[in-house]
Amino acid sequence: MIKLIITDMDGTLLNDQHEIHPDFWEIEESLHEKGIMFSVASGRQFYNLESKFDRIKDRMLFFAENGTHVVHKGKDLYVNSLNKSAALDFIRIGRELPDTHLVLCGKNSAYIESKDDSFFDEINKFYKKIEKVEDLTEVEDTILKVTFCNFNGVEEHTFPHFKEYTNDYKVAIAAHVFIDITSITANKGNAISGIQKELNISPEETLVFGDYLNDLEMMQNAKYSYAMKNAHPEIINASKYVTTFSNNENGVLKTIDELGLLKEEYAVKG
Repeated sequence: MIKLIITDMDGTLLNDQHEIHPDFWEIEESLHEKGIMFSVASGRQFYNLESKFDRIKDRMLFFAENGTHVVHKGKDLYVNSLNKSAALDFIRIGRELPDTHLVLCGKNSAYIESKDDSFFDEINKFYKKIEKVEDLTEVEDTILKVTFCNFNGVEEHTFPHFKEYTNDYKVAIAAHVFIDITSITANKGNAISGIQKELNISPEETLVFGDYLNDLEMMQNAKYSYAMKNAHPEIINASKYVTTFSNNENGVLKTIDELGLLKEEYAVKG
């Protein structure tokens, strides 16, 4: 019996306009009444996620910044930071790459140096708290990850420059234009595993949805792992199931309905 649902955001729960389907709120209410916790696991900043789910934030789990920052009821349950000296090295490398923008993701805010308006407009979709600074290496904060943006595509243009670091750090392609570097132990899967143990919820009681490479480890922590119809081929291969509908067709909510979780007789309470 499913007790925990965890979904990625972009390309998964959200459509390509980064919108939550209007049916979500009624469906989440029904799940809550049945004792099923709805959670999100995203590369997005916690403050961005919290604002999107403001009306139900006190009953949700937030796995933010690719699992480096887990929050429930306004309290940090888990923080997996990136060594600052490593972050500084990645910043210096990123500055030398053509067509590349950097985001230093701290626990208190995201930080950028770029004055490119198109870049700011793009990251403003994923970060609520953003500070423009003169020098990222001077930022004082708990560093969660370093993010690189290349509008030409990071898999081809950015990842090759960091491939040599994959044995010591988690280098995750989070979207077509974003790549994230975190601690080697930081990923959505490890964060979910820790919370499952804390809440006494097993992988057999967990349902997850994802679409891109930063969701890879998450798929290993749930009996019911669903790749979106529109997912990256590696995620489809790593998942037990594939949704019938894409993120633009409300695939997450339709799958929840198909699984019978909204039926009156389905309940885990009592």
